[in-house]
Amino acid sequence: MKLPAGFRPLQLFGCLILLLGGGGCTKTPDTAAAGKAGGTSQPIKIGFLVKQPEEPWFQLEWKFAEKAAADLKFNLVKIGATDGEKVLAAIDNLAAGGAQGFVICTPDTKLGPAIVAKAKAANLKLIAVDDQFIGADGQPMKNVHYLGISARKIGESVGQTLAAEMKKRGWKAAETAVCMVTFDELATAKERTDGASDALVAAGFPREKIFRAPVRTTDIPGSFEASNTLLTQKPDVKRWLVGGMNDTAVLGAVRALEGRGVPVENAIAVGINGTDCIVELEKAKPTSFYGSMLLSAKEHGYKTCEMLRQWIKDGVEPPLDTRTVGTLITRENFRQVLKEQGVRD
Repeated sequence: MKLPAGFRPLQLFGCLILLLGGGGCTKTPDTAAAGKAGGTSQPIKIGFLVKQPEEPWFQLEWKFAEKAAADLKFNLVKIGATDGEKVLAAIDNLAAGGAQGFVICTPDTKLGPAIVAKAKAANLKLIAVDDQFIGADGQPMKNVHYLGISARKIGESVGQTLAAEMKKRGWKAAETAVCMVTFDELATAKERTDGASDALVAAGFPREKIFRAPVRTTDIPGSFEASNTLLTQKPDVKRWLVGGMNDTAVLGAVRALEGRGVPVENAIAVGINGTDCIVELEKAKPTSFYGSMLLSAKEHGYKTCEMLRQWIKDGVEPPLDTRTVGTLITRENFRQVLKEQGVRD
């Protein structure tokens, strides 16, 4: 028998032994994005990649990931991956360093297919956190394990809170408008702001008085600029309700309101995250920032690592979709709630 070029007799003998033992020369490709093979007795190493490592939210996710590593006895590698090139390089480095999987909040959800392909090629298990991957068809990649908030429900909670506080203060819809700071390019952000708007309408607020302030950048200066433009266009509005995709978006609008001379008592602003607004709530003099829907950084940081470790160590695959909920924090209760959530000692 003529053997293929480069194929040694010893290799043929090895394959024959494997076949007699029930094995084979070829490896069946993994069927899941990050592999479904289960169980290892090797030391476990897990990467945790975040898109904005300087942000308080991601610092907290890392904090709870470190707690999981200490409790569950695995090695954690924290990586700030702020663009696609850094993400792909980080995955290569994790694989070369002996990691078996990673958790990631991607800087661009459209990188999903590339991240999945890279993880699969390196036989790394993968859980996406916070922002769900988007496939080539523009739809969420529901076959990739994901832990995140129920974005629409969180948004609805914001709208319901704004409506309730407006009613409590006895404001009239005729003299009130909504500044909704939007970033529709991110599906999660759009779900939040759409949910907030729809909840306000469901509570009886006129949809035509909900004004969008689309941002170009997702930081406070970007929100300030977008909100200031809207406020300039609507000088006759006496009172404002403010919502947005997160605390940063809402804080930018609050600063714009202050810059336009709108009295603190004439605005109600509610954010999302609950970690980027702590300094605001701690201010001795109240601002128009009423409160925020606190997300569970503990769940996002600790739980993802716990699920991934169990998948690696015991072969127990986590659910494809896990959702968390938020808790309203205000100046009155934020210290107690943050302590209960493990955010503050």
